[in-house]
Amino acid sequence: MNKVEGVIFDWAGTTVDFGCFAPVNVFIDIFKNAGIEVTMEEAREPMGMLKIDHIRAMLSMPRISTKWEEKYKRPFNEQDVANLYSEFETALMSSLIEYTDPIPEVVETVQILRNQGLKVGSTTGYTQTMMDVVVPNALKKGYGPDFYITPDGTNSFGRPYPYMIYRNMEALELSASWKVVKVGDTTSDIKEAVNAGVWSVGIVIGSSEMGLSIDEFNALSKEGQEKVISKTEKSFLQNGADFTIKSMTELPPLIERINYLISDGKRPNVK
Repeated sequence: MNKVEGVIFDWAGTTVDFGCFAPVNVFIDIFKNAGIEVTMEEAREPMGMLKIDHIRAMLSMPRISTKWEEKYKRPFNEQDVANLYSEFETALMSSLIEYTDPIPEVVETVQILRNQGLKVGSTTGYTQTMMDVVVPNALKKGYGPDFYITPDGTNSFGRPYPYMIYRNMEALELSASWKVVKVGDTTSDIKEAVNAGVWSVGIVIGSSEMGLSIDEFNALSKEGQEKVISKTEKSFLQNGADFTIKSMTELPPLIERINYLISDGKRPNVK
């Protein structure tokens, strides 16, 4: 059948942890402990990557790199990366259970997709140890994919490499990349999807890319909400997304639209 066979979701910021706050707060804290003040924007920019790669990416940012050299009289090295990551992992593990609530509309949408016969997979920037906390706690609250994998399962080749998506396709027996939809909340998710040759969808409200808590978003005026939605959508599309959706309720109708495109001979990532 020439139609979508499976949907692969990201975790934090997409299906759980509205705004993706569990990791971002810890990134800010570990750099502060090292004597470097980083901004929320800097902490979020590499979001979606394997977390040690995320730390390396932050240290490579020109402003942070310069601050590091000013403080330590030398460029950062791999031992610095390892030290920061060790601190990150310890701090995240102590708070992660608090960030496992499914985002509104996720549980209901996943059930709709399953009722339509679609397989549900997932990829993440978290390690297996972190997912040992997230997966069972999210399941208690109603959300669980048919399959998940971390970069630990792909020799630490996380996003934007496509390998976690390929492992999902293999495990879920999805027959072709163009019959797969990837939904994520970061530009790393989009790039992962593009590199895998699957349909790439950026989810806007609740995303790390938007970077707002549910209370912060709801406190905005209608005009303010439209402005941040538009900015987030633009970022996803500039990074190669085929589509954006504001929230999960828009996903089933979008999959119907993709099915029409597939039957018409269209393929992902072709602008």
